[in-house]
Amino acid sequence: MQERKSDKEFPFAYVVDENQVITRMYGATRTPELVVLQKNEDNQLMVAYKGAVDDSPRDASAVQKPYVSTAINALMKGEKVETTSTKAIGCSIKWSPS
Repeated sequence: MQERKSDKEFPFAYVVDENQVITRMYGATRTPELVVLQKNEDNQLMVAYKGAVDDSPRDASAVQKPYVSTAINALMKGEKVETTSTKAIGCSIKWSPS
């Protein structure tokens, strides 16, 4: 993932959740399912958006609603995230034994 992040110049942080602790904490059920976090006034991380990357998981050229980038852009401008959740489309998460 480090190599891919470097090659693609991803401008965001990501987490390797080997024990699925974070996945369970935020209630993810599918891959891919993204969670955008923001700090509240008490400096605690809160979910600002959770769900699909966009409205066209199979055809990037057909995207009409880029949910994640819209949420991030709103937060960077100090604005409210309008769409806070969507249904993630993808494979169900295969849970490891706890």
